[in-house]
Amino acid sequence: MRTFGEYELDDDRTRPDLDVVWKFLSTEAYWGRWRTRAQVEAAIDGSWRIVGAYRGAELVGFARAFSDGVSSAYLADVFVVDSARGTGLGKEIVREMIDNGPGAGFRWMLHTADAHGLYRQFGFGEHTKGRYLEREGVNKEALR
Repeated sequence: MRTFGEYELDDDRTRPDLDVVWKFLSTEAYWGRWRTRAQVEAAIDGSWRIVGAYRGAELVGFARAFSDGVSSAYLADVFVVDSARGTGLGKEIVREMIDNGPGAGFRWMLHTADAHGLYRQFGFGEHTKGRYLEREGVNKEALR
């Protein structure tokens, strides 16, 4: 656990309030609104690492990652609730996840539509070498 101003950053898997995570991902996150609560909970349960940001007992920020645990990881579901935005907390959540944890030497990946400036501060950039391939997921339920 580490403090940042009035916030605590903690990777204790039992601490996050899943109601807060679900509320944000299902109503505010452009990338996650299609998931069901069961899918969100399964993703969190299956994550390699999670980081929560807390003001007292209140969850105000979150990130999770999945990884092979050896050399690479994917950063996902990073958010800060409205009441804690503008404080630098998002940056500290990312720092805690990728620089201060067990994956500090990993190759990190992510997708974002709107936070390029944040992630560039940590060395993320567009992959232009032609080596990165991607197959978008198919939501089979949406196709029915």
